[in-house]
Amino acid sequence: MLPCIALAETDCATMRHVPKKEMSLLDVVNLGLCRNPHTAAAYASLQAARFTKNVAHSYYLPTVSGHGGANRSHTEHDDWDYTASLSASYLIFDFGKRESDFAQTLATYRAAGFDYDETIQNYVYSVIGAYYALLNTDADVKSAEVSLKVAQTAKDTADKKYKAGVVARADVYQADTALASSQLVLERAKNNREITKGTLLNTLSFSANEDIFIKDMPVSFGSDAESESIDELINIAHKKRPDLLKAHSQTSASWHRRNSAFLKNLPSISITGDVGVTDKTVGGMFDNMKIKAKGSFGVSVSMPIFTGFLNYYNAWAANAEYESMKYSEENISNNVTMDVFTAYQNYKTARTVLKQTETLLKSATESERVVSGMYKVGRSTMLDWQTAQSDLADARKQNNSAKYDLFIKRAAVALAIGDIKNGLKDEK
Repeated sequence: MLPCIALAETDCATMRHVPKKEMSLLDVVNLGLCRNPHTAAAYASLQAARFTKNVAHSYYLPTVSGHGGANRSHTEHDDWDYTASLSASYLIFDFGKRESDFAQTLATYRAAGFDYDETIQNYVYSVIGAYYALLNTDADVKSAEVSLKVAQTAKDTADKKYKAGVVARADVYQADTALASSQLVLERAKNNREITKGTLLNTLSFSANEDIFIKDMPVSFGSDAESESIDELINIAHKKRPDLLKAHSQTSASWHRRNSAFLKNLPSISITGDVGVTDKTVGGMFDNMKIKAKGSFGVSVSMPIFTGFLNYYNAWAANAEYESMKYSEENISNNVTMDVFTAYQNYKTARTVLKQTETLLKSATESERVVSGMYKVGRSTMLDWQTAQSDLADARKQNNSAKYDLFIKRAAVALAIGDIKNGLKDEK
């Protein structure tokens, strides 16, 4: 299971406001795990399964019951009868049904543990996605601000050249249009940033109108050295994926449940015993008391003869359930393999796309620099400069998206193999 991570704020579950500090991805995940009601509910379900498992220990202990009473007879002497008894029973042999029942509850508890682990990992992945989405939209805002400055420079340059009579008024109009378009792009980028910020805050169970400060991630990420082969990842997934391990535990529980249903048709042998006392008063309270003690010890054998076919049909139903669980586990195993394959291919593609967008950004930056210089000396048109500006803005946006998409795709691989902790690493 994903281990619990110690939190610096012990009262994080009752926080009303986001901490006013810059937080890393690990800080944000810790905060979310402390506050999220869905993971808390999954933990409560795990605890319920644990106590249910503990109940199974009672199968190996004797049962003891006590009884007491007082009875008065309305006769000539107003006699009182007092009784007290203690009885015990201990199952000594039932052809393995007790062991099957215990193994079933243990397997069910393990399945609940893997279900909790799956809930935690899925939640952590949602936090990772929201975290990088906010970084992406924040980077888009910064890129839009740079583009706006470039558009303003183009506007100022066009105004000066028009006043000097070097260019036509059409250049000024084109520069005004580009500037207005850049302002619109910036406003949309800010709006997207607010939405993604609200999404992250909601994931952390805070109000969406709060402010949150998160750290950016290093650019040097996704080197060839940290990659593993697809076969290695698939092998890891079949050992760690919580949904597959849960399915295996559920199949095991179903197998023991089937055995238990069959063993109900066989006899069980128990040791029984009881001891008791009776007091009888004659003629008045505690007058002429007569105390008698009694006890018994024996062995009892119980076997169902006819239950209206109840045990018969229960056994067949349990067998059908076991067959269903086997096929379900096989299907999940196939899905795990496909999940790992898909996530791995997406990650490889994301790394390639990042390199391509870095090349594109470098080329677009140099192109815009050259075209702007040519326009200032009259060797290029405003339309050429605007085209270069648009290409550069688009290159920045693609590079931002590719950078943070790589982090998300890497986390998707970690989720696919059932080891989301790898998605929390801060690469150097």
